[in-house]
Amino acid sequence: MTERIDRLVRTWIASEQEQEIEEAASEIAQGNATLLSLVKSLGEYLTSEEDDLRTKGVEFLSLVLAKCPQEKLNRQSVRVLTMFFCGKLEDTETIIPALKGLVTLTKLPAFTSIDAVEVIKAIFTHVKMKVLVQSQRFMVFTIVDGLVARHREAFKALGDEFIREYINLAEGEKDPRNLMLAFAIDRVLVIEFDVQKHIEDIFNITFCYFPITFRPPPNDPYGISTDDLKGALRSCLYATPAFGPLAIPLFLEKLTAGSPVTKKDTLQTLDVSLPVYGPAVARENARKLWNCLKLEIFQPTDSETEEKALKTTQVLIHTIYAANETAGSDSAEIEGLAKDACDECIQILREPEKSQAQHAIKVLCAFMSTTPSVARFTLARAVPHLVKLFHNPDELPNRAPTLRLLADLIEAARKSTSEDPEVLPEEGNVPLSPYKDEVLGVLTVGLKTPASALPAIDGLKSMVRTAGLLTDEELGFVVHNVNEILQKDEDESEISDASLDLLCTVSSFASSHVSNNTLPLLFTSLPDKAPTREAEADRIRYWRTLAYLKKLCTHPELFETLVVRLSTKLDLLCISSASNDEQSSIDLEPSAAYAHSILKTLADVLSVKIDLGHADVVKYIDRLVPRLYNLFIYSALLAEEKPMPATDPRLLAVAAQIITLVTQTLNVVRQESFIKAVFAAYLDGDVSQLVEGVQKIPTDKRFTPLQPGASTAQKNLVVLFAAAGIALHKDVSLPVPDETALLNNLLQWTADSAENALQREAVTHLISAILNRHADKLEAFLSTNIADFWQARIADGTVTVDARRNAISTFTWVSKALLVRGHPTAMANVDRLFELFDDDKVNWDAARAIGLIPGPDKILTKKNHAVTRILYAQKYCNAVLPRIIDGAKASQSTRQNAFLVALAALIKSVPKSTYTDQMTSLMPLLLRGLDLPDNEIRASVIDTLQAAATSAGKDNTLLAEHAASLVSTMLKNSMVSHMPSVRVRVAALRYLATLPEVVRYDVLHPQKATVVRELARVLDDPKRAVRKEAVEARTNCSPVEHHEWV
Repeated sequence: MTERIDRLVRTWIASEQEQEIEEAASEIAQGNATLLSLVKSLGEYLTSEEDDLRTKGVEFLSLVLAKCPQEKLNRQSVRVLTMFFCGKLEDTETIIPALKGLVTLTKLPAFTSIDAVEVIKAIFTHVKMKVLVQSQRFMVFTIVDGLVARHREAFKALGDEFIREYINLAEGEKDPRNLMLAFAIDRVLVIEFDVQKHIEDIFNITFCYFPITFRPPPNDPYGISTDDLKGALRSCLYATPAFGPLAIPLFLEKLTAGSPVTKKDTLQTLDVSLPVYGPAVARENARKLWNCLKLEIFQPTDSETEEKALKTTQVLIHTIYAANETAGSDSAEIEGLAKDACDECIQILREPEKSQAQHAIKVLCAFMSTTPSVARFTLARAVPHLVKLFHNPDELPNRAPTLRLLADLIEAARKSTSEDPEVLPEEGNVPLSPYKDEVLGVLTVGLKTPASALPAIDGLKSMVRTAGLLTDEELGFVVHNVNEILQKDEDESEISDASLDLLCTVSSFASSHVSNNTLPLLFTSLPDKAPTREAEADRIRYWRTLAYLKKLCTHPELFETLVVRLSTKLDLLCISSASNDEQSSIDLEPSAAYAHSILKTLADVLSVKIDLGHADVVKYIDRLVPRLYNLFIYSALLAEEKPMPATDPRLLAVAAQIITLVTQTLNVVRQESFIKAVFAAYLDGDVSQLVEGVQKIPTDKRFTPLQPGASTAQKNLVVLFAAAGIALHKDVSLPVPDETALLNNLLQWTADSAENALQREAVTHLISAILNRHADKLEAFLSTNIADFWQARIADGTVTVDARRNAISTFTWVSKALLVRGHPTAMANVDRLFELFDDDKVNWDAARAIGLIPGPDKILTKKNHAVTRILYAQKYCNAVLPRIIDGAKASQSTRQNAFLVALAALIKSVPKSTYTDQMTSLMPLLLRGLDLPDNEIRASVIDTLQAAATSAGKDNTLLAEHAASLVSTMLKNSMVSHMPSVRVRVAALRYLATLPEVVRYDVLHPQKATVVRELARVLDDPKRAVRKEAVEARTNCSPVEHHEWV
């Protein structure tokens, strides 16, 4: 084995290949050789007179040692090798490989404190850092860092010698990688070693780096950021109170003359250093620090530095006064900086309208989060001053800024108390308590004037949110005064919004005040009868009241009141209006509009509550939904005799939204019982389980909305049928013996019995939802019934065009339901739609359907518990888009236009990322799509081009290639004489305005004269929105703006 080691040594000395090192380490690991045998083989090289051979010998030993298992190095081996490498540090030729060996040795378990002392002394004696390059110095710091981490007790025994020698070693280091280690070592020495005699020297070798100005080079492989280096240095700067007297003058110098970046760094360092330096140092330098800090606060260069200066002021005050804080301390005892600074700020607050007052109140607000005694002292000086200022007749014009200052101070006082709503402060321990009556008084007075109402509301909100400050009676007083604002006729929307926000805050923990005082006022202001068409002011008033209720009534208790009152109002409005109207010619539109607003309010609040996760929504399946079914079924049955407001389709749409929202929140069991009642009503005519209300359903009339002979009013109620079914869980079983028969009947109903789009879309959505949940149980329906529907209703050219278009729409929703859940039949259906491209009667409808299938909708959503697969739209696009592109390129005119329509519809429906890589092929086709005679398609194409342009960078070669065509096409589409659609004209002008930002100057400049001339004509467009975009587009080609058109 010795021969093999000898061979490996000789080979490496000659070639220096990694393989020999690996094999030598492997021999030792397997027990075929020992370190002793390796040293013997290296003997002639380790003692060679030739520097190169001697260096290589030590290098080989170090490299093999690094790869040897730790268990192969016993105590004796480590001891011998330590002495050997320490000896080699004396040799300038072998110092580098010796350091490599020591890096490995010092990490071994068998390496003891005796070895550590010997190594550190050898390094101090023989290693001259100034002659080593960075990587070599890094090894030295790595060794020292490891030794200090594992053997610091042995180094402590060396006393001043260790500290002194380390300072000499570390002094002058500049490389960031080495400094990261040096700072870590410095922190340990300062905290755990006795460095009192050398504190100034350690201060000099650390503070000389402050502030850090290092910027990492691009693609830095070491990953050391500026913040890493700043953090490591900062951890040294606040490591000991002994640095305080030496550091503060340096910090003051940086704050006075430093750059903005240096100032921010200094302020952050002061934040962590001052508490460590202690109150004595802080007190001694308080005035000097405050003079620097207030300059950054009262004359800020930027908001970030101002915020940091305020934070440092807080830390300074807390450091000075926290040590003397006692439970019984009196505000009168406050002396020193807090008193002086507070007095300065109070003096500035004598002129509340001046900008300096804003900075002064920020300082006082910062004081609120220092110590309790300082906070009490600050309030004792500031609150009476501001209250007196508010009452001063000479300061009447300044009441609004005065209240703004006071509101900021109240909020700061609130933040200084516990944020935990469950923890109430001890009695008398709320900072603002002694002054709440005076403050409440001035804020209430401020409410009465529009100019000061907003700051007054903000102040009241902070008082309301301060735990333990206001009594229940005082909360009622606040609500009473805010109610007066809401009752005013003036449309002060900003003040109203703030008032509602305050009432919402009160209702979150004391809803009874809003329920008993505010809501009755708002409900009283709602008229029982709808205002006439001419009574615009009355209509605006009830809109505003409903908006207030929508904002206020999300709290469960308040929402319950809202449901009761508005549903009652709805019944009175829809039934009384009808009963009072003896002639069919009476105008029911105002009543329908009012009822629509009421229903929309309920729907909007429900939507907010669901987003907030309120659990009480579930109960309205019993308290609200049956009343809605009762109202609309009753109205539909009576509509055969007289006009009824509740038969308006717009009301049905909002009621359907409410039913769906409530159904979404139900569990499977409750959904099953609900859908059973719905199906009993709609399929069997038994409404007894579904409806509940004041109006009783007439027993002499039958509810048969799905029968062919049903009235239009009854058929319209399929909207509410679908609303109950589209949000069902997939585990809910439909209460029918045969789902296939049900779906086939509904499918035929859309074609044979539906009278309008409302009815047809509702049933189509229901079919889609059922298919999406239960497609695996409906294979017969998909294979037979859908195929028959296709042949009879769509493929048959003898069927009327309108009927075929309606059937294609239904077929689209069937395919969408299957695609969303990843069912293979979806793509088979798409193939059928492509077959229609030769049929010039419905080919565009089929093309649009292909684009609509993957698009987003409000039916097949997660909220509605639809079964969905991730990335279904992307997969669909990847399958269909190449086919569309190929067809658009190869087809004859009729088919080609259909492919272009499909392309425009598809790219509008799918995420931009799905077709971005195809833009080179798509651009010529999109330009051709702008010549199609369909304005909606043109608008979609321009929107797609706009999205592609804004997402691309400068020098877009694709746009540059088609720039001339794009400019001429967009100009043509922006002219009212060529394009009647406002939407297309606006989109075209926006695209023209974007082009200079994404296309090079040399490409666009030839088009400049034409663009400027044609846009001048667009400035006379009859529509203001178009003229506005024309001005923007023309500005982008103006020489003053230096855009690329120039």
